Amino acid sequence: MKFSIKRLLCLLIIAGWRIAFAQPADDAHSLIQQAVQFNKDGKYAEAIEKYNAALKIDSNNVYANYGIAYSLLASGKGKDGIPNLEKVIRSKTNLIAEADDLLGNIYDKDHESAKAIDAYNAAIKADAKYQHAYYNLGLVYFRDRKYAEAEKYAIEAIKLDPKHANSQRMYALVTFHQNKRAAAFLGFCSFILLEPQTARSVEAFGNMQHILQGGILKPAPGETSPQATDANTVALNLAITRAVADAGKKKYATPADLLTAQLTAILNALGPLAEKQTGDDFFRKYYAAYFYKLAQSQNMEAFSRLIGAGANKDEYTRWANEHSKEVADLDRWIAATERGF
Repeated sequence: MKFSIKRLLCLLIIAGWRIAFAQPADDAHSLIQQAVQFNKDGKYAEAIEKYNAALKIDSNNVYANYGIAYSLLASGKGKDGIPNLEKVIRSKTNLIAEADDLLGNIYDKDHESAKAIDAYNAAIKADAKYQHAYYNLGLVYFRDRKYAEAEKYAIEAIKLDPKHANSQRMYALVTFHQNKRAAAFLGFCSFILLEPQTARSVEAFGNMQHILQGGILKPAPGETSPQATDANTVALNLAITRAVADAGKKKYATPADLLTAQLTAILNALGPLAEKQTGDDFFRKYYAAYFYKLAQSQNMEAFSRLIGAGANKDEYTRWANEHSKEVADLDRWIAATERGF
């Protein structure tokens, strides 16, 4: 399960400053700060040693208990940190959601999905706006191939942090696994806008190409090929197929020009269609309406170039250097255009 060193460091550093003036420099606080630095450097054994020293001074220190559990998980000994997290959870401090979330990480890493789900739900109960728990819940359900449940939590995670690229990627993948090609396609678009030139964006662009070619994800062993059954999804899938076919009736000078035409046709088709549908307000408002606005702007070439940037880095770099105004216009449009839920 994903967990963030940077997030932990910020949490412990901020917490450390809150108690800095209450204790001498050579006490538990100082040891915790040293442990934080060791974690930052990836020296988990040294961090654990410092946290243990801090706990000898103050066995109930919630930051030391949380920190050692994190270090133990990072070093492959996650379950050894469960008693420490249980102390934090019993403390009734503002670290309960974080502790439950980390407990879920421990269980999930050991493939104990039911316990992980309970822990993440406890984190949400402690703090209904704790975004990481929703995202992590979605990952558990995704791995267990419960894609509808995973989609539900991906949506909640996006609502809490629309700029969380991992949540956008998860939404795209879990909808693709349900053969919701329109949702997946626009989800991949959103992900690439946040993370345009990485290995994961290349993978996302490959999935988009697969959708453009009319394909669906190959089912995992033991699964059947996903089939769209509800009328809305069927209509949206068909709209993509028709838009791609219409765009393909013309000849284009370059593959980039073809992609621009395909994207424009798809966004123009999905926006009005989704607006007529009911039952999935999130897709309709957050994805379809937003990208329909983009299709009506003058930024589609820059957008399509950015979508393919990861797979064609050198080509995109040359184009972007020659079209700095178009790149800047797209950036301004993205910054100024709100996305509703």
